[in-house]
Amino acid sequence: METRSFENRCFEAIVYTLLTVVAVLVLYPLVFVLSASVSDPAAVLNGEMWLWPKDLSFVGYKKVLENHDLLRSYTNTIVYTVIGTAINLVMTVMAAYPLSQKSFYGRNVITAFMVFTMFFSGGLVPAYMLVKQLGMLNSMWALLIPGSVSVWNIVIMRTFFQNSIPSEMQEAAAIDGCSDWKALWRIVLPLSMPILAVMVLFYAVGHWNAYFSALIYLTDRELYPLQLLLREFLVQGEMEHMVNVGDSSHAKTIMDQEAVKYAVVVVANLPILLLYPFLQQYFVKGIMIGALKG
Repeated sequence: METRSFENRCFEAIVYTLLTVVAVLVLYPLVFVLSASVSDPAAVLNGEMWLWPKDLSFVGYKKVLENHDLLRSYTNTIVYTVIGTAINLVMTVMAAYPLSQKSFYGRNVITAFMVFTMFFSGGLVPAYMLVKQLGMLNSMWALLIPGSVSVWNIVIMRTFFQNSIPSEMQEAAAIDGCSDWKALWRIVLPLSMPILAVMVLFYAVGHWNAYFSALIYLTDRELYPLQLLLREFLVQGEMEHMVNVGDSSHAKTIMDQEAVKYAVVVVANLPILLLYPFLQQYFVKGIMIGALKG
């Protein structure tokens, strides 16, 4: 058996200690929010609950299920995520595939222009004016079209096409009379399932957690995504707590808002938290693909 030196054992002990501290720092907020969502709101407000649930109460989840605005915003978020991810995936493939072809003239120049937008942009005001002139204000397209493609994801997918799909295979298909469209559909995409899964996860998580675009472009509450409504609840709850502090007539309202706040946080993030442990390998693979020089 290999004998480890004292320095190696000390180094491993330090690494495990640091990882344990980081794990506690990451897990504690998650456990606290989950416990607070099923605890008595009064115990949470009074600081009596700090880790495990105290005086089980599901009033927050009950009010969430009774709130039609929350259910509608949850449906909106699902619709935005599904449609937006589909648009993102199509646009990314359509941009990355030609840029990965050596026969495509000017691909390096086009890539340079695209990468330039990662460092410099017109800003928020010009973007708002453009969306307004296109007539997309107060519609779901204002959330999907402006961010329909990510340059970083195009670079990742282009790198995958270049390094993982043999050019000889595409040349053989072209000799057999296969067009670029057929080569993409019948050869490249079936061999690119890992990177497609990575793109779906990246884009889906981004759409699920997005709220800023909705905050800027939407005024109709019926179109609000879940994250924007959650932000509204959190801000409103904090403001009412500050204004009505010491007013006993609003004590129950504040406690109900506290219960709803934690319950909505759990409901909003539970799907991603449940999926991520099973799909973490794809995120790591996507990062490794992007680290390769294309």
